[in-house]
Amino acid sequence: MLGFLSSPVCLTVIWFLSWSLHHSCAQISTDEVSGVHYGHLGKNVTLACGKSQRIPVVWHLNRSSVLPWHKVASDGALVLLRVDHSAQGIYSCYDNRGLLLHSTKLRMGYPPGLLSISCQVPSHAHVRCSWVESIKTFLPVQYNASLGGIGQDWKPCVVDVSRKHCDVYDPPFWQTIHTLRVTVTNALGSETTDARLKLHELLKPDPPESVLVKEIEGYPRRLMVLWKSPPSWPLHDSFPLLFQIRYRPVGSVYWSEIFSEHSPAVVFDALAGHLHQVQIRAHDEVNTESQWSEWSPMLLIQPWTAVYTTTDPPTEEPFQDYDFPFNEKPETSTEKSHNPALVDVGNLVLVILLVLFSVVILITVPSLIYVLWVRQRRRDHGTKQELTSMVKMKSMPI
Repeated sequence: MLGFLSSPVCLTVIWFLSWSLHHSCAQISTDEVSGVHYGHLGKNVTLACGKSQRIPVVWHLNRSSVLPWHKVASDGALVLLRVDHSAQGIYSCYDNRGLLLHSTKLRMGYPPGLLSISCQVPSHAHVRCSWVESIKTFLPVQYNASLGGIGQDWKPCVVDVSRKHCDVYDPPFWQTIHTLRVTVTNALGSETTDARLKLHELLKPDPPESVLVKEIEGYPRRLMVLWKSPPSWPLHDSFPLLFQIRYRPVGSVYWSEIFSEHSPAVVFDALAGHLHQVQIRAHDEVNTESQWSEWSPMLLIQPWTAVYTTTDPPTEEPFQDYDFPFNEKPETSTEKSHNPALVDVGNLVLVILLVLFSVVILITVPSLIYVLWVRQRRRDHGTKQELTSMVKMKSMPI
């Protein structure tokens, strides 16, 4: 048995197996990374060779002996000088026999900076705030956000890291001023940004949805507008919405408008036979400092037009057959816009009349002054002659 183990063939097999196992173990050890080291871009970075005290050591980057601008300290630590993104990778240190001592992954970036925060308030029950980073860190970050008011507990703002925004539900709306505090943290540090908010001024409903405009059969100057409140707005009596509807004939630059609290609403002064543009938007009826929503998409509609033959006269369908909420608060309407050409002619006539009136005044006033002056002079002259006659009569002998 000993002779077989000492034979050249057996020794060759044993050597091959031991070399394969050693190479496999070395490969596994090389691929193992003990952790991640984060470095500040543009500054020096020091990488320690683990807890090993063996020196000298040899450093490799991604299994290559080619390294960025560097120096090796007396304790075997690798000092990278003014690193940039090209220095990222896996750094490994070996002893003078080629045995792996330590391996770590280097990632480069910046510490976080202040955030630029903006908030949207689509209803009294929801606040959404988003932010933009002033510094791109190139590193994983975490956010912590909360909303607070004077003398009130901080309310958490639920963060969506991927979309960089957070949501607060049922905020304390009775407070005048709120503060949103967002803290961003990465491996190199953290930064906190505070933003002061006035929720009652930021309140801006979403546009009305499912907007529909219909003609009313038998009424060539009327249109019916239907819509639904935005889903984000709570349907409570304490938060009513006011809706503004604007409409105009295609080609006109002037809008007419009506206001309503409920759907549907009726336009009574459409221009018969013309295609109209119609839009609608919403506003919190109670909070006058809030903002109007965006306008709904533009809709095109033409009022009903009679179509009949010479043998069949037109028939009118009674208006009361339509179910309109006339028992609700009446709508208010602005005066119908005028034809621009007629407005220009009217303005020109007014200007001419004003000019003529001014000319008349300028002629009449000096004439009156002159007439009064002449009369006064004649009167003074007559008085002077009477006095002269009286003096002569007294001087005559009797």
